[in-house]
Amino acid sequence: MGEPPKTLTRQHFDLASFRQRSNGRAAWQLLVTLVPVALLWAVIPHLMATAALQWLMLPVLALLVLFSARTFSLMHDCGHNSLWSSSWLNRVTGFLLGCLNAVPQYPWSRGHAYHHKHNGNWDLYRGPSSLLSVDQFLQLPPGAQRRYAIIRHPLMLFPGGFFYLVVRPRLQLLLGLVELASAVIAELWRRPLNGWTAWRAFFHGYQSSHWYTWGEFLDLLLNNLVVLSSWWWMVHWLGAGLFWVCYSLVMSCSAAIFICVFFVQHNFQGSYANGSDGWSYFKGAIEGSSNLVLHPILNWFSADIAYHSVHHLCERIPNYRLRDCHRAHAHLLTHCTYLSLSDIPRCFDLILWDSVGLRLLSIREALDRTPQVQHP
Repeated sequence: MGEPPKTLTRQHFDLASFRQRSNGRAAWQLLVTLVPVALLWAVIPHLMATAALQWLMLPVLALLVLFSARTFSLMHDCGHNSLWSSSWLNRVTGFLLGCLNAVPQYPWSRGHAYHHKHNGNWDLYRGPSSLLSVDQFLQLPPGAQRRYAIIRHPLMLFPGGFFYLVVRPRLQLLLGLVELASAVIAELWRRPLNGWTAWRAFFHGYQSSHWYTWGEFLDLLLNNLVVLSSWWWMVHWLGAGLFWVCYSLVMSCSAAIFICVFFVQHNFQGSYANGSDGWSYFKGAIEGSSNLVLHPILNWFSADIAYHSVHHLCERIPNYRLRDCHRAHAHLLTHCTYLSLSDIPRCFDLILWDSVGLRLLSIREALDRTPQVQHP
């Protein structure tokens, strides 16, 4: 392939050749993912009914965790409109996979698109953990600094993952509906709205702090209806205790996996951490995205999202072409960051953004180099 050019640009990559979507491959991916999920859940009551087989619950739940993480990755593809060749199929499949993962896919995909648009611009996007800059952190009182560190500890991925998938979407809908009802009552009190035109103007101009558009609200509402109905059905089938123990473990662990993967693919030593001034989309993709070196089995369960630099160069490349695209451009990606599983723990130290040095720091590094701020 030869040496990479001295000044690398996006034009050096032949990305269009890998954007072609295959409905056959998309259907096969869903088949080999969803059928095992259904079978694994179906076998649980039979295992629990036989004392000699109950030890098999551990591998069954472990497989459900991995398959759940894979369904999230496929949902992620639908959000990029890259799984199927049809936008409608991507939308419908994304909604259904969102219900399976208990998260509204449409609002999630819009937020994820914002991440892709601004990756590496830490003025605008600070990742799922909403990281602080060094200056912001140092202005916190000691107690708040400790809480900040605890909340972003790797072990918090598990309760955080459960909250992210199981609790947060329900809370968003509830709080959003209360907020909407309060706004309607306040508007009626201030000036009664008579007629469809007045009500239409009110709702058209209404802004919620829990969703950005009415399309997001509709997806949030329908997702909650489907998810809550599925919980009711599963409780009646398996029993409340068995269902919630299994479901909580699976959702917490699978969420921890994909949040962890997302985190380390953008928070790593030397990651591109620019501000708005001089920010480069291309550098955000190449220098602000790490590539994970995983066993082929783990690559399959994560739908090859480990090949993250080319994914950020072109999010329309389907997951089933990412590996080929990465290999075809391997000579251009030699200076990208590659992480092994053993590198992951160190990434979780990098939870502060140095807006002056334009890099990520650990709390210890920030405190060691900065005079302590005295708090009353």
